Formats: sequence, C-alpha cells, structure tokens
Amino acid sequence: MSPQNAMYNDKLRHTVAALNKKYHSLTIDERVRQLYSDFPLDRVMITSSFAATSAFLLHVFSRIVPDQKIFFIDTGYHFPETLEYKRRLTELFNLDVVDVRAEDWKHEFTEKDQTYKSDPDLCCSINKVEPLDALKKDYDVWVSGLMRWQSDHRSTLDIFEDRNDIIKFYPLIDVSRNERDAYIKDHDLPFHPLVAKGYSSIGCVHCTVPGDDRSGRWNNFPKTECGIHL
Repeated sequence: MSPQNAMYNDKLRHTVAALNKKYHSLTIDERVRQLYSDFPLDRVMITSSFAATSAFLLHVFSRIVPDQKIFFIDTGYHFPETLEYKRRLTELFNLDVVDVRAEDWKHEFTEKDQTYKSDPDLCCSINKVEPLDALKKDYDVWVSGLMRWQSDHRSTLDIFEDRNDIIKFYPLIDVSRNERDAYIKDHDLPFHPLVAKGYSSIGCVHCTVPGDDRSGRWNNFPKTECGIHL
C-alpha cells in the first residue's frame, strides 16, 4: 500500500469513528437529517431491493429527503410480486427510482448457464455486485436498510462503516424486529405480498424459499449474503 493510500484509509477510519460517535444517540429521523448536513445530496446513494419490509426505509427518506434517488438492482430474476411491490411503493411515496442492471450479455450468460444453480456467488457477482460497483465510484455515502437481527454478519455492523472506499450508512441498524413492525403498522405501510406466504427475506426467484429471517435465501448453500454488503 502506498503512503498516500495509507493516509487516505487512516483518514476514512477516523471519519467513520467520528460519525458513529455523533449519530449513536440520534433517532432515525435525526440521523437522516444529520446525514444531509454532513454530506451533499448528490454524493449520497440509496439502494433498495423492494423486498419484505423495504417500505420502512423508503418511507423515512421520502418524508425527509423527497428528492433523493433510489437505486434498484434489477437482477432479471425478481419475483413478479417484487416488481409489483416496487411499483406500488414508487407511486405511494412518489419515489425517483433508477434501475441498475448487468450488461445484457453477462445476464444472458447466467440465464443460459443457469449459474444460480451451480455457482450462486458468481450469479450474484454478475447481476448485483458488478453493476453496483460501477455506480459506487460516483458517491461518498451508500445508505442501506440493514438491521442487526437479520443475520450474523449484520449483527456486527455499526451505524457507519468503511466498506471498499465508500462510507456505508445504516440508519436502521439498531432497530429491533418489533420496532420495525410497529413502525410499519403505525404508518399503515404495506408489506411485500410474499411476506404473508412465509417469506421473511426475499431475493431472486431461483434462490428464495419461505423461511425465517434469511434462512430461505440460497437454500442448500452456505450463503446468507449476495455480496454487495460484504
């Protein structure tokens, strides 16, 4: 590592540590408002999978920062219910949603090869990780709705983290499952339609079955994350 890179990484670590200290005592709404005091709107990126209870994060931001773009990674393998949920929330919250996709030839390869059956890591890399990596270079902060109770990996996260030269912001990270459900009920927000059918975490059609938390993802594979948050 060059001295310049080492200095940059050290500065980023100090920035993240200071942000965590500053934001820990804030409410969710206060965290979101503070973010746009600390960073300009055009340097903030939000992604949503429009899955399970995505309405929570999207409702918060649509109230406080209605001009914020929302990026949706269109893998080409989403449930029809997910695309309908996306349409419904986009209209309900008046969202500005931008679809992000893999290059056509790469996605077509995963279709013909049925890569999701033999190598789900590669399929996720092609259809999720690579398209998002191409986008991240234009932003300083990446906002996501992860919560600690959702998986072992997520249980280790703080409000901010340095992840591959971008600052990740998880305003909901310390929200419990009961608090999440209460917010959705209090604001009369819609759940993803597959939640009523036993799906707690919803990804692509080929790699998702009903199950608690993330147990229904990549069934029969030792995998709990698609890779974009690792």
